[in-house]
Amino acid sequence: MTPSSTSPLTPHSPNGLAAVEQEIARACKEARRDPASVTLIAVSKTFEADAILPIIGAGKRVFGENRVQEAKGKWPALMQDYPDTVLHLIGPLQSNKAKEAVALFHAIHSVDRPSICEALAKEIKNQNKAPELFVQINTGEEPQKAGVAPDEADAFLAACRDKYGLTISGLMCIPPVDDAPAPHFALTAKIAARNGLTKLSMGMSADFAVAIQMGATHVRVGSAIFGAR
Repeated sequence: MTPSSTSPLTPHSPNGLAAVEQEIARACKEARRDPASVTLIAVSKTFEADAILPIIGAGKRVFGENRVQEAKGKWPALMQDYPDTVLHLIGPLQSNKAKEAVALFHAIHSVDRPSICEALAKEIKNQNKAPELFVQINTGEEPQKAGVAPDEADAFLAACRDKYGLTISGLMCIPPVDDAPAPHFALTAKIAARNGLTKLSMGMSADFAVAIQMGATHVRVGSAIFGAR
C-alpha cells in the first residue's frame, strides 16, 4: 500500500506529508530500524512557493530539486525566511552549473563522471563549502540514464577520493521503471558496503518502503507529498 492510497491528498496541504511520515515509521518498525535513521527528502521540483510553504509550515525542512536553475528561482527567498532548510540536488548536474550548485545545495546526489568531479572539487575549494556528495549508480545500465555502471563503481569511487579529493558520503540509484526495485536497491547497498559508505539515497513515492527495508537512509518523495504534477 502506498501513502497516497492510505490518506487523501489535498493539493498544497500537509496531508500527504503526514501520510508519508506514517508509512516511513511503519516501514522502519517492520525493518527494526529507528525512524530517525531515514531522512525524508520532500521533492518540490516544479512546485512554486505557494505549494511548498504549507509543507514548511508542517515542520518539513529537507527538500529536493532536480534542476539548479529552477531551484535558484525559488529557494534563496524561502531560505532567507527558513534558514534551517536543507536543500538536496537530486537531478543530473552539468559541469557548468557546479558553481551554482555548490553555492545553493547542501547535498548533491548525482556525481557520476570525471568532469563533474573536477568541477565540484574546484568549487568546493573556491567556496570553502562541503556539500554532502552521493555517487549515482545506474543499476539497470540504462543508456538514457545518468549514473556509473555497477562494475565501474569501485574504480570511480576510488578516483573521487584519490584523484579529485572528494569526500563521498553515499550512493544514489533510480531503478528502471519496469523492474522490481528491490534487486537494484540491494545492488546499490552491496556496492556501498564494500566501499565503506553508510548513506543510501534510494526510494521514491512508489517504492520508498521497499527501499527502507533494503537500508535506505534517504528517500526522495514528491508526488505522495505534493500530489500530481
